[in-house]
Amino acid sequence: IPINMKTLNILWQRLVTPEGETCERCGGTYDAIVQALPKLEQALRPLGIEPVLETREIALDAFRGMPSESNRIWIGGRSIEDWLGASIGKSTCCSACGGAACRTLEVGTESFEAIPEQLILKAALLAASACLSPASDAAAAPGARKPGCCGDA
Repeated sequence: IPINMKTLNILWQRLVTPEGETCERCGGTYDAIVQALPKLEQALRPLGIEPVLETREIALDAFRGMPSESNRIWIGGRSIEDWLGASIGKSTCCSACGGAACRTLEVGTESFEAIPEQLILKAALLAASACLSPASDAAAAPGARKPGCCGDA
């Protein structure tokens, strides 16, 4: 990351079985993130912001106690549902999840098992715009992080 670039951290976590497998909805979300990243890089670079993806694996034992934590995305330290004004639902999942009631993202009247690229892009752009907002500059105490960005690299 070049000097003076701000980072927009994107964290995605999902179940990974001991065999290295994940479910279809997490696989779909991963594909959407991979498609969204180059678009975000291109859109945000002129603004001095670099999106940085971190992925975390949830072990099967931990997943069994908290299936709603799988397939979860945070952007700039806030959940994707927070950025989108969405809520969380659940539905029965498949294979790797062993039929658990896994996380869905509820946006308006639509429910998404895999988080689509367009929603990831929208949330990331909202986070980036919060980073650029003059109001966030005024509201931030000296040295405090601006909402939406994790600070200078």
